[in-house]
Formats: sequence, C-alpha cells, structure tokens
Amino acid sequence: MRKLYSSVFFAAAILVLAARADIIPSITTATDITPAGGGNFSWNYSATLTQDENVLRHDFFTIYDFAGYVPGGNTQPAGWMFSAALIGTTPGKVTPIDNPNLFNLTWTYTDSTLIGPQSLGIFSAISHTNLPTSGEFASEATKNSGDLAGTKIDNIGNVAVPVPEMSALLPMIGVVGFGAVGLALSYLRQRREQSRSGAFPVAD
Repeated sequence: MRKLYSSVFFAAAILVLAARADIIPSITTATDITPAGGGNFSWNYSATLTQDENVLRHDFFTIYDFAGYVPGGNTQPAGWMFSAALIGTTPGKVTPIDNPNLFNLTWTYTDSTLIGPQSLGIFSAISHTNLPTSGEFASEATKNSGDLAGTKIDNIGNVAVPVPEMSALLPMIGVVGFGAVGLALSYLRQRREQSRSGAFPVAD
C-alpha cells in the first residue's frame, strides 16, 4: 500500500512539474530520498530553471515546512547559499502556506547569471523521516524575454516534503481537541436534560 501511495504521489508531482515555468525544485521518485545514517534521510531535490527565465544574484527559492529538519546536513551546487528559518524567506507577490513550527529551506544564488532553460543541480537537506507529503515552494527569478524582460517573477507550486512530526501538529490538534471536548460536554448536557424530561429511556 505504501509503495502504491508513493507511486501515485510522485506521479502527481511530475504533472505539476510539467505545468510550470520558473525555478522548480522537485522530488519525483522515492529514490530521491536516501538513507543518511543515524536513522535520518537525505531529501535530494532536483532544481530546474525553465525557458524565458534567468537566475541572477540574490534570486532564490524556498521549500516550506520541511519537517524533521536536521541542521548542518544541507548540500547545494557552487554559487548557492543555504539558510533555514521558521518564517520566510518568501517572494513578495505570493502567499504560501507557512507553519511557524516547521523550518523553511532557502537557497539563494550568489554567482554570475544563469540562463534558462537548464538544470540547476541537486539541493539536499536531512530529515528524520522519509515519508512524503505535499508541501509548497516559492521562487523568485528574472524574466529574460518579452515586455517583462529584466523584471522579477515570483512563483509558487507544490513539492514533496517530509511528513510533520506530532509535536509540530500540537497547536492544531489543541484547537481541534478543545472543540471536540466542548461538543462532547454539550452532548452530555442534552442527554441529561432529555432523560430528566422522559424524552428517552436511559439504561441503569
């Protein structure tokens, strides 16, 4: 079942990849997630620069909510600088989902201009888990043709990320949990009132 789920998940990732035009980080097969020792896993993203865009110095892309992040395990091609933060870094014209309890991974370009289309190489980070879920990425590159040539282009899309650990979900679970408790108490009060009025029998 897990193998079937992974196949469907990564097939969907390929379809998303084919529909976009920008800096695109992607994990398209389970073999892109490899053991890294100590029970951890290396998530190896292939990044692509598509036609009609360049990567200039300070252009970047961010993968959001990378659960189980292990500091110091990142690798990237020459000319790219890595950073990790709980909020951002986000291009100004897009609004991705960003859980403040999970790290975001950002790679920023620092070298001479790259002209699309081309492969940008492999960008890796370490997580405690190898189980994928659908997350988001955002990128900022530079248009190289047409009326918008030379302007910054912000993009957003879906990408595989590690499944969050329970601790990162506690704030949401807390909200849902309190709501469930409130509903249960309300239900019990209604049953007591109905039993007192004889609306339905209550077993001894």
